[in-house]
Amino acid sequence: MPVCPRCQQFVESQAIVCPTCRLMLKAHGHPGIPLFRAEEDEYLCQTCTYHEDDTCNFPQRPFAKECTLYHNPQTSTQVLTYRPSRQALVKHWLRRNAPLLIVVALLLISLLIALS
Repeated sequence: MPVCPRCQQFVESQAIVCPTCRLMLKAHGHPGIPLFRAEEDEYLCQTCTYHEDDTCNFPQRPFAKECTLYHNPQTSTQVLTYRPSRQALVKHWLRRNAPLLIVVALLLISLLIALS
């Protein structure tokens, strides 16, 4: 369970506001949009990836204390991507191109009958 940054009480992961101190925990009142907050004397932009590569368009940049798009490259985990096996790729290709394979097979059979 996450902890409220202001009162240090445990809150539900989908809670929009802290039930104890009424601090807003999610952005725009939506449980799926996290709201990141800076420490008291710091700004989020100092450690944000989007500030480093100059792609941030947040109006409070570079002095943002709260942000919904914050991304810290030091604390993020590497995203694992799914890579299907060759057998799965072949099965998918065969399933996707089955009509074409049937037409080619019928053409080859008719060519063999015509030549014999």
